Formats: sequence, C-alpha cells, structure tokens
Amino acid sequence: MPACVPTRTDDSSHMPEEGRPHSPPERRRRAPWLPRVPRVAGADLSASIAVFLIALPLSLGIALATGAPLQAGLVAAAAGGLVVGRLGGAPLQVSGPAAGLTVVTADLILKFGWRTTCAITVLAGLAQLGLGFLRVARSALAVSPAIVHGMLAGIGITIAVAQLHIVLGGSPRSSVIANVRELPGQLAHPQVAALSMSALTLVLLLAWPRIPGRVGRALRKVPAALVAVTAATTTAVAAGLTLPKVDLPSWRSHALAGLPEGPALGITAAVLTVTLVCSVQSLLGAVAVDKLTAGRPTQQKRSDLDRELLGQGAANIVSGSLGGLPVAGVAVRSSANVQAGAVSRNSTMLHGVWVVVAALLMVPVLELIPLAALAALVMAVGIQMVSLHHIRTVTRHREVLVYAVTTLAVVVLGVLEGVLLGVAVAVGVALHRLTRTRITHDVDSAGVHHVRVRGQLTFLAVPRLSRTLHLVPQGADAVVELDGSFMDHAAYESLHDWQSTHLAQGGSVELTGRTGARLAAPHVQGGTGETSHCHCRPWTPWRNHHCERPESAPQGGRRSGHQLASGISSFQRNTAPLVRGELARLAREGQQPSQLFLTCADSRLVTSMITSSGPGDLFVVRNVGNLVPPPGEESADDSVAAAIEYAVEVLQVRSITVCGHSGCGAMQALMNTEPGGAQTPLKRWLRHGLPSVERMAAKDRPWTRIAGRAPADAVEQLCLTNVVQQLEHLRAHDSVARALKEGALELHGMYFHVGEAQAYLLTERAHHEEPDGEVFDRVAATALHDTPA
Repeated sequence: MPACVPTRTDDSSHMPEEGRPHSPPERRRRAPWLPRVPRVAGADLSASIAVFLIALPLSLGIALATGAPLQAGLVAAAAGGLVVGRLGGAPLQVSGPAAGLTVVTADLILKFGWRTTCAITVLAGLAQLGLGFLRVARSALAVSPAIVHGMLAGIGITIAVAQLHIVLGGSPRSSVIANVRELPGQLAHPQVAALSMSALTLVLLLAWPRIPGRVGRALRKVPAALVAVTAATTTAVAAGLTLPKVDLPSWRSHALAGLPEGPALGITAAVLTVTLVCSVQSLLGAVAVDKLTAGRPTQQKRSDLDRELLGQGAANIVSGSLGGLPVAGVAVRSSANVQAGAVSRNSTMLHGVWVVVAALLMVPVLELIPLAALAALVMAVGIQMVSLHHIRTVTRHREVLVYAVTTLAVVVLGVLEGVLLGVAVAVGVALHRLTRTRITHDVDSAGVHHVRVRGQLTFLAVPRLSRTLHLVPQGADAVVELDGSFMDHAAYESLHDWQSTHLAQGGSVELTGRTGARLAAPHVQGGTGETSHCHCRPWTPWRNHHCERPESAPQGGRRSGHQLASGISSFQRNTAPLVRGELARLAREGQQPSQLFLTCADSRLVTSMITSSGPGDLFVVRNVGNLVPPPGEESADDSVAAAIEYAVEVLQVRSITVCGHSGCGAMQALMNTEPGGAQTPLKRWLRHGLPSVERMAAKDRPWTRIAGRAPADAVEQLCLTNVVQQLEHLRAHDSVARALKEGALELHGMYFHVGEAQAYLLTERAHHEEPDGEVFDRVAATALHDTPA
C-alpha cells in the first residue's frame, strides 16, 4: 500500500501537441439586433404544463361561482402567471383567481356590478403596492392562524352550499341562508343530466389520486381536476345531453374596468376587504411554499414577502384593468408546481403563457364543458377548505372559539365582518388568558404540599403566586404544577427565588406540567446548602460534562462507572420527561425514518447534532471509515449490506447519505499501513477502502475539491474521495439500484470538518463526469432557504 499519493500538476507546457486538450470552439456571437432568448429548464417546462392543466378548469369554475364572465377567470390566471411570476418575491408560488376570493367577489358583483368590481380590484392592487413599498408584509403574518383558517373554512362552506344548487341543476341564491332555505326543494326536484355529470366529476376527483400500484403512480401525473372535467365533457357530448355549458362570449365584447360607482364608504370597505384577503392568502401561501422547498437538495432562497406583495398588487392592477378577477397566491397550484419539480419563476410565467394560448385558440373546446362539472369541481375545493387538520390544530392550542366564531361570522355576515369579529374574539381570549390565573394550595395525605397554577403567569399574578408559595412550610416537600404556555420575567424571578430559598432551607421542590411530567429543577449538592443549577443545553461545549460530578474524579479524567450511572440518572430526571411523549408515540407507531445516514464510528461525530434530528428521524449505520463493502465481497461483514437492504426495502427511506469527516483515523491507517503483515480484523475491514486510495491515485481523474479549494493534505483528500467511492459502492447494491431506477431514492455525499464545525455537501455535478471533478460545497450557517448551498 503506498505511503504517499503522487501529486498532480496542471502545467501542460511540456505535453506533446497531440496530447494537449483541445480548446473549446469559439461561441458564435449573437447579432445585436436579435432579442435574447431566455433559457428554460426542462423541469420548469413540464411543471408549467402540469400547473396549466390544473389552473384551466379551476379558473373557469371560480369565475362561474362568482357570477363573473367566464373569461375573467382566464384573464386573472394569465395575469397571475405572467405578472406575479415575473415581479413576485416567491418564484415558485403560482397566483391566479383563488377560491378564497369567491365569496368576496360574488358579493361585490351583486352590490356594484361587474365593471365597478374590476375597478375595486385595481384599487386593491394599488393598495397592495403601497403596503409593499411600506415593507409591512411580515406584519400580516401576525394574524392568528385560527382567524385565517376560520375565514377559509367559512368561505369554503359558502362556496360548497352555493355550488350544490348548480350541481343539482338549479341556480344559487344571493346568500348562504337563502341557499340553505331553498335546498330542500332543489333536492326534491334535481335535473338528472346535471346531477349525473356532477357525480361523475366528484367520483373521478376522489378516485383518481387513489389508484394503486405502478399504473396508478403513472396515471396520477395527470391532474385529477383535468381528468374529471374532461371525462364529464366527453360523456356529455357522446350522450348528447342537453344541459348548460360554458359560454365564452367574443373577446371583442369583453367588459373592462369602469369608474367605480356607488357609495364611497361601501367602495372603501370593498377595497379593504379585497386587499386584506388577497394579501394574507398570498403571504401565507409564500411561507407555505418555503416549507415545501425546505428539503430540496438545491435550496431556493426564502421568499421576499414585500416583493411578493408588490407583484400581487401589480397583477391585480393588470387583471382588474383587463376585466379579470382578483388575483392571489393559490395553494393547490403552488404545491403542484413544487411537486412537479419547478426550479425557477419560468414555470409560473410559462403557465400564464399557456392560459393565454388556451383563451385564444381553445374556445370551441372550452365551450363543450358542462357547468355542472365545473360546479362540482369548485364545490369539492370548497369542502377541502374546511380542513380537519386545521380544526385539530386550533383545538390543541385552545383557539377553537376564535375559529368557530370566525367561520360562522364569515358564513352569515361576510368575509370582512367575519375577520374583524374573529380578531376581536382572539384579542379577548388573549386578554382573558393573561388576566385569569388560578393559583391553589393543598396538602395530600403524605404531607406533600401541592401548588397548582392554572393559566399564564404574568406580573399581574406575582402577588398571588408569592402569597401561595409562602404557605409552604420550611423544609417541607413541595410540588409546583404549572399549566400554561407563558411565564414572563417577573413571574420567573419570583418562582426561582422562592425555589432557591426553599431548597437551601432543607426542603424539596418538584416542578411539573399539568400531565405530571417533571421539569428540570435546581438541586442541593453535598448537603452544604450550596445550590448547583443545571443549565445544560444540547451539546454543552466542554468535554465529558456532567451536571453532577463525583466528589473525587478518577485519574486521567476518564469516565468511571459512577459517571455513567450519573449521566443516566441525569437523563431520567431532566430529559426523559421532555421526550417521553414522543418516544411513546414512536413505540406505538414504529420507526418511520426518512433517510439512512451512514457515517464513521468516530466519537466526535454526533449525527443528531450535525443534522438537527431527533428520535425516529435517521436510520444510522456507523462503522470505521464509513465504508460500504461492495456486494459479492466474501467477508463476514454483511451487517452493512443488511442495514442498507432493510432501510430501502422495509423502511422505504427516501435518501441515503454517506458522511465522512476530517481527521479520520481509518483514512490515516489506509495511507500509512504498509502491505503485508498480519491480517488483523481492522486490516481486513479497511480493504474496502482500497478502491478509494486507487481512485485518488488515478492520473486520469481530477482530485475532489472542497468549497472551491484544494484539500488541506492527502488525508483530507482521501476522506473526500472515500465518500464519492462509497456512493459508487452503494449504487451496486440491488435494492439501491432498483429504488434509484424507480426514482424513489436519492443518494447524497457529505463531509464534516470537525475542527471548523462545518458541513459540506457533494454537489450534483459529482454524479456527472465533468472536467472539474467532484466538489463538496459549504452548507451555510444561516437557514438553507436564506442562502443556497
């Protein structure tokens, strides 16, 4: 085995003429009068088509639900795609006519007429521009999620009840109450043709995403909305059914925005309502898109919310001026855009181009669509807006009153009135929680004093808390049960001071939550009366740290059995109560990790620390040198292959990461061990790293680089090369090869520099034999969506 690796040089001045690499051909210069053609990634092109196929039927359906001209939905979809796609701050969010604006727009059309509604849309866009320039976009996210979810649920109920009349072959009334009142008569006399087309649409909407197997995975690439509407249209045409269909008047007679007509106060309230709903929905959608893209290998920058607000305002101005519906970010289309693999704003803009093409060239086809099919589609969207997940969330946070009041008020009174009433209830609930705090004291049969605090501990409750705590006698055992999510500084200081004093006087204090889980507490050390408080955080930055040290440390500073028991005791007292609930859930549900993490057994490499993961997140395999023996090797080390097979076939992990690190002893042994000698278990194991040494020494391969620089020394070079080589070994395993072929698995290379506490990820160009070779790029210390790796 070589003791060193030959160095490489880039000097080619002494190479023979025929051995020199050819210089790249000179690029043909573009004529200055020709326009520059933008490059569009293939992923953006395919994603734009997928989003367009969803947006087309939904845009027509939302226009139908509002009572606006059907072209208005197409105008809004085109403006959302082209204008917001170009100017907005969330590149992957798709904007257009949103179901959340249906009730608002329908009410405006009923009160002011269509041309004035378009003018209100323009004024709302101007208001959004003003808010964007004032940079107040983040303040909109301060609205309680219970209010936003309640608003969407109320709008969804209103949409579903109104569209149910069209599904049955009738026409909706002007309010929810009127629609509910007329519903029994409509149910008694439905139109069979309309009802059958609606039923077909709903069945396909529900069944299409649930088609099982490999065939279903291929079919699900076609949007369910497109399949449902297409099937209903084809059936209606083939059967010759007579029922209302889409009617797109000539674009020559399309109504544009006019001067607003109506009372100034009513117009102002309408502008504020459209501005509020459009802005909040768009900003929340941008934040949701950031979360959807957070796990991507190539990270997107976090959305610029102020720029997104400016883009939405410009789109509403354009859409309103051209006779379109109000525009906002749409969750369904945005999630479809991300899932389809879009990488830039080109996807959103192209989707707008396809909408324009369809509006101009596909009018005869669109006019075959039955209105009942569009109504069923929009009704399904409205029902989905009443999310059970949201209801569970607000219930868990004890905000169900805010949610229920907002939902009911939106249904009965309207969107703006419902939101304002929801805000008032949310403020009232918050004040009630801050001011209403119950503090009780009692003694159980064992003589333990229980102090129970129900509610939030603020400075207003400090006098009562202090009086109650001092009812506990000196030296007594006490349990303080805290039931609240908030404690201000004054309450904390009061509780902390009493606790320290009570412990110093020989008493005991146990702090618990409402469920009885014990919280970390100060303890007396050595009986001297001196308190020693544990302020440990995860990964306390000193070696062999313990909150409780034995009085006499063993020589050499190594941990003894007593220290191990002390560490376990500390876990049981401080950490176990905090993780017991999560571990109990994992015990019930079983492990469902999303990735296999294969790394070195080095004691300095703490996987949960460097990946910010917890129980159940990673399936970890550790060995000396993070090696992956190739399949077919005759050895007694099948454990790695067994772990890979189990993770891929049984646990169905979505990614495998091979992680090397700086100063790896296994790589040093590979470079320094002379061939021959006794074949110890370590030498037999390290032979799986020999292909990495050969890869590094190969003259026809460029060296692996790290963040644009050369490795510090030959050992670091081998550590980096070993990660790349072990990824090649991984691909040779049958289970991995099958999963990669099906697109169900991703492989990642990672390098952790221990001394710098810096992680590096292998870039995608490592998987292609490019002249630059493999490169490990730095992972930014800020959030991944702030600075792309």
